[in-house]
Amino acid sequence: MNHNPPLLMKKRMTLLVLIPVVLATFWLVGNSRAAPETPEYKVVRTDAKFEIRDYPALTLATTPMSGDGMSGGFGQLFRFITGNNERAEKIEMTSPVFINTSKDKKTMSFIMSKKVVEQGVPRPSGDTVTLSKVEAARVAAFRFSGSRTAENEKAAIETLTGWLTAQKIVGQGDPVFAYYDPPWTPTFLRRNEVMFRIEHGP
Repeated sequence: MNHNPPLLMKKRMTLLVLIPVVLATFWLVGNSRAAPETPEYKVVRTDAKFEIRDYPALTLATTPMSGDGMSGGFGQLFRFITGNNERAEKIEMTSPVFINTSKDKKTMSFIMSKKVVEQGVPRPSGDTVTLSKVEAARVAAFRFSGSRTAENEKAAIETLTGWLTAQKIVGQGDPVFAYYDPPWTPTFLRRNEVMFRIEHGP
């Protein structure tokens, strides 16, 4: 049997380089996900990648999205939290970013942190960002990974709708997507979710 020492050495060197890179990627993703504040919801039921949750009331900063593009809406909200507001204050970033897929008007929302809400959220400068309070709600959520594409979102909606039908649960309103991770996160490690509001059970 013929061996090729240079080739074997090359493979070993490649592994030695790749392993630290992979580990570093997991570490960075874990830390970037752990840093932002997320809403403290209560898990009522879990079934594989599906959950029923109770969310508290949330204060949102919301802006319209043009077409299917995400960058424009994100830019407006980012400017608001980095000082484009009445007090020129910087507001801490939270997670996830909500995208409401209403057929009439798609919107993107940032959640205001507890600290900011307690201190009073500064009014946005201009009229492209609005503040609103969403009442406490029970939702059904399905978790998936991958990029934000129309195909992935459609598949996620169909999967959650199918599960709700099997559970004899009726979803209310339009689906809302929650995107937790920054764009540099590898797609297979991303935490994405689609949610439907549902009625409170007994």
